[in-house]
Amino acid sequence: MTDELITDLLHRWADGDLPAGERLYARVYDELRAVARKQRQRWHGDDTLETTALVHEVYLRLSGSGFAAKDRAHFYAITARATRQVLSNYARRYHTKKRGVGDVAISLEHADPRLILQADQPHNTLDRLWDLECAMQQLHELHPRPCQVVECRYFGGLSIPDTAIALGISEATVKRDWSLAQAWLYRALHHHAADNV
Repeated sequence: MTDELITDLLHRWADGDLPAGERLYARVYDELRAVARKQRQRWHGDDTLETTALVHEVYLRLSGSGFAAKDRAHFYAITARATRQVLSNYARRYHTKKRGVGDVAISLEHADPRLILQADQPHNTLDRLWDLECAMQQLHELHPRPCQVVECRYFGGLSIPDTAIALGISEATVKRDWSLAQAWLYRALHHHAADNV
């Protein structure tokens, strides 16, 4: 699907054309599903939130929010934030039931988003997902733009160029913010795990 067609559907959907939103969703469904699949591979949890359910939750959040995306990249940035919100709500519900047993640091080595939450680590990744969400909230208070970069890169699976377009910043700024955010999150999460040992 061309960027122009996505942008046209986004504008029509924002203007209240619900069928345009449905057409957009049908056209980008495979891409959203690929991002959701990556997220599900990173963590284990209650199987009630499978890949398809995650995509549908994100769509419901988007369709009920009355957002106005400027273009394809902005749409994916908004989708990344919605994905983060759905996952953090899911982890929050789990954490509320469990209340803090087994807190673990999340590795951010090698600036690779796939390493933030590794599915093969033995500890409960929903705990780590919740720890990440708490750290993201703190990061947003101190450094909002690097937090947005993490949303785009990690939760949305956007490339550096697409993240730059979505946020209206240069690729060099994305790289700097990505490095800053990863270092900050690593320190915050490592500190949190050490406090809970």
